[in-house]
Amino acid sequence: MVLEKVNAAVLAERERIATRARSELAAAGLPVVVPGLDKIVSSGVEVSVCEYDDCSGVKVTWWCSPRLWLSAKRALDCEPRDMPLIEHQRTVVEAMTPAIRTILVSAGFKVFDPQGNRAPRSIDVLSAPQAEVLPVWWVRDDELDG
Repeated sequence: MVLEKVNAAVLAERERIATRARSELAAAGLPVVVPGLDKIVSSGVEVSVCEYDDCSGVKVTWWCSPRLWLSAKRALDCEPRDMPLIEHQRTVVEAMTPAIRTILVSAGFKVFDPQGNRAPRSIDVLSAPQAEVLPVWWVRDDELDG
C-alpha cells in the first residue's frame, strides 16, 4: 500500500487547526510542546499534523515529564515491576486526556478519541472553529479603548 500525501489546501487547513488547538490549549494554561522538540526534553501537550490521507490529520497527545515517562518505562523492565510508579504515570496520562478533550470541545473543536486503535493519551482533532471566529479570550474592542 502506498501512502498518498494530501494536497496543499488540506495540509494548510490541518496546520490552521493545529495552530488554533495549540493556542487554545496554551490559553488554558497547559504547556505546549514546540513542534520538532525531542521527547527527552519536552512535556505537555503535543499537537501534530499528519500529511497523509489515511489519518484524521491533527493529533493531540499528552506527554508527562521526561523523568516520569522514563522512570515508568524502566519500571516495566524491572523484576519485580514497580507497579505504583507505572500506575501513577498511567493515571496522570488518563487524567490529562479528558481534560484536554474538554478544553478543545469547549473552544468549539470537534474531536474523536481513538481509544481502540491508539494509546489512550491521543485525541484526533476533526475540525476547529472557522478562522473568522475569534477565540473567546481574544482582545476585545473595549480593551483597546484607552
